[in-house]
Amino acid sequence: MSSEPLSATHLSDLPTPFRGKVRDVYDLGDELLIVATDRISAYDHILQPGIPDKGKILHQLSAVWFRRLARVVPNHLLATRVEDFPAALLERLGPEAPSIAGRSALVKKARVVPFECVARGYLAGSGYREYREGGAVCGVELPEGLERASRLPDPIFTPATKETDGRHDVNVPFETMEGALGPQLALRLRELTLELYRQGAAHAAEHGLILADTKFEFGLVDGEVTLVDEALTPDSSRYWEAETWQPGEEPASFDKQYVRNWLDESGWDHESAPPELPATVVEGTRQRYLEAFRRLAGHEPEL
Repeated sequence: MSSEPLSATHLSDLPTPFRGKVRDVYDLGDELLIVATDRISAYDHILQPGIPDKGKILHQLSAVWFRRLARVVPNHLLATRVEDFPAALLERLGPEAPSIAGRSALVKKARVVPFECVARGYLAGSGYREYREGGAVCGVELPEGLERASRLPDPIFTPATKETDGRHDVNVPFETMEGALGPQLALRLRELTLELYRQGAAHAAEHGLILADTKFEFGLVDGEVTLVDEALTPDSSRYWEAETWQPGEEPASFDKQYVRNWLDESGWDHESAPPELPATVVEGTRQRYLEAFRRLAGHEPEL
């Protein structure tokens, strides 16, 4: 096991951060400082304890993907290493700078699109549940007879509302997103999401992984569509072991599904306070995230 998990940051010379499920976000005016903590969430609950080094793995893997995908769409990154932050910010951080090293990014502030942009190449999660109920996902009709973990004929775009008050994100038809954003922006986001998924899936396949599905967040920076938040991490994606994948069976995964499975088997009702994760689940989750990083990045993270 590595060091104790970082559950929250308290940077004394910066404004009080907005705390998301995983990231602490400090508003610096035209820029944001985003720190990936070791918090882990499932079913809209933050679980205890956190996963040691998880924030560093997520941050550093996102940085790898942002660089790879920059030829497709610009991103919000200004600096991904503390030592590259502007001198004025380093002065404000002072002796606290090392506490966020390896897990923080300085980014451009964007006007975030209020939809999760989800691409699915395989049938899993809420998509599988929706398919079982009506044969479609977000209004996209699919062939009959598909099983859990089945590969789809072609990747599909399935947007969801982006809830900020703790409620579940809700899958919606593309037409709902189109009505809210206008056809030009909605079509551009669908096109980008599917292209980013294809590129991610191709790279994952080269390293023995299936990218079953993933979600992206976009924003507008000076009117330009920009990739924000994170990219193709085990928190925002499902990664499966390609060698053992079989439709209809629970795939070996390198993502949060391991935690969700334990919660489901624990008898928790998904509404009351969640049970504490045992040490075996904490370490098992950490090792799965590490393995995803090693395969996708081709090297060890800086922990």
